[in-house]
This record gives sequence, C-alpha cells and structure tokens, in this order.
Amino acid sequence: MKAFQGTGRRKTSVARVRITPGSGKIVVNAIPFNEYFPVVTMQQAAIRAITATKAEGKFDINILVHGGGKNGQAGAINLGIARAMVVFDGELRPTLRQADCLTRDPRMVERKKYGQKKARKRFQFSKR
Repeated sequence: MKAFQGTGRRKTSVARVRITPGSGKIVVNAIPFNEYFPVVTMQQAAIRAITATKAEGKFDINILVHGGGKNGQAGAINLGIARAMVVFDGELRPTLRQADCLTRDPRMVERKKYGQKKARKRFQFSKR
C-alpha cells in the first residue's frame, strides 16, 4: 500500500501529513484526532480539504505537527492534507483550489522593534 506525503505550514506550525487509502482513521502526533482537537471548529478547519473533495472515510491519515498553537496547526494540517491529496490524484487540484485549501497563508507575526513595547505599540509620548 503506497503512502502519499504533503507538507503544510501556517504561522510557525509545520505539519507532515501521510495519507494512505483506508478506513478514515486520523492520528495526530500519535493521539486520536478528536482528542488532539477537541473543539469542533478546529476539527473542521483541519479536515476542510477532505470535506471539499467528499473523501470522508477513504483515507487513513497520519500527521506529525509541531510549532505554533492549535489554530496554526489546524491550518498547517489542512494544507498538508490538500497537498498529499494532489499527489494522490492530480484531478483533485481544481476542487481543492476552489475550496482555498492549496493556498499557503503568508501572514506571520511581525517582529518586535527596539524602542517600542511591541511590534507597533509604542511607549507613551510625553511632550513635557
């Protein structure tokens, strides 16, 4: 049985996704998917690529994800699954593109600047 791989990134999270044709079991960092993402909205965000292609229950998915928070990890997982599905079947690309699953979100945290409190917030200005 051949496995198909895809890498997804979002903010500072990186997800390595491996899909194999199977029964629909999803494992994230050796933890069942529903335990790793207890919030339903996060689950939906993470498997949006599967829902868009109507492939629920067709793939066993093994995911290794690190960095960032749960929200960034869910976005990284979505992109990784989408890329792996394109490797599996190239005809899924237009469907995934239309569902906005193949676009890497470029937004990153802006760095803190010296002489300021945060990236954009400044210390209070005193005229006198």
